[in-house]
Amino acid sequence: MGSRTNTPAPAGTWRLGDLTVNRVGFGAMRLTGTTPFGDGVPRDRDRSIGVLRRAVELGVNHIDTAAFYFSATRSANELINRALAPYPEELVITTKVWPGRDPSGAWWWASPAQLRGQVEENLRQLGRDHLDVVNLRVPPSERTGSIGEHFGALAELRDAGLIRHLGISNVTSEQLTEARAIAPVVCVQNPYGIGAASEERALLRLCGELGIAFVPFFAIAGAGREAGPVAADSEAVCAVARAHGVSTAQVRLAWTLQQGPHVLAIPGTSDPDHLAQNMAAGALRLSEEEMARLTSPRPAVAQGSRSKI
Repeated sequence: MGSRTNTPAPAGTWRLGDLTVNRVGFGAMRLTGTTPFGDGVPRDRDRSIGVLRRAVELGVNHIDTAAFYFSATRSANELINRALAPYPEELVITTKVWPGRDPSGAWWWASPAQLRGQVEENLRQLGRDHLDVVNLRVPPSERTGSIGEHFGALAELRDAGLIRHLGISNVTSEQLTEARAIAPVVCVQNPYGIGAASEERALLRLCGELGIAFVPFFAIAGAGREAGPVAADSEAVCAVARAHGVSTAQVRLAWTLQQGPHVLAIPGTSDPDHLAQNMAAGALRLSEEEMARLTSPRPAVAQGSRSKI
């Protein structure tokens, strides 16, 4: 891999259980193709491997991935394994289970008994004997249901040594309470960014009170979700970007990080230049007035732009 650059973490660090991570990490979803879960063009393999290695050189020690991040010829987990194994001791890899995709790309949802197979699939692809953090990714249809059976199954795999720490994703505050009654929760991974709804802001605050990492996804994409960044940023975002001489994506990341010291960012990209910009956003400080200007009610999400998972 070459030597690692000991780059300071301008945004600071937080702990996932007993694991310390820099607050700006890396999301692997966009490494595999122009359309993460569709018929897009596969990414250049060497370029994706290079981006992963450069991310670690720039100080990333928290990578978010999943076995269902794959295109026709690319697998995010395989790319991570190829780029970074043998893994640096301080590197934390987080994955997620419950959703799955069959070889044709069709989605399916695991039963509690099938979660072990999904965990073992991640272990094989990553070349690990245990997973640092596994998030239980809750289906949209279960946002108001119980997650106890599934989270309990993951807790058993944690007790068996296959998993070090547990998190939950796409959840409500009630589901967080339910999960914490079963086993410790080190992180909550939910959609969050400029324009977040009041219930999402409340969950972020609750995580801070409990000392749990809050890991927003779609912080840059916003309503665009898997499709990528929103087509047009608000004038407020553009004005703040112009004032600092940075991109609107950097403003969105900086705003998100300033929601609390327990907030971690996992922006994803396959572009080395965008990677450098994302990392630089950790050092961008917005004023209280700028933060207030950017905090506004969430715009309506267009039908069809909702997350598949």
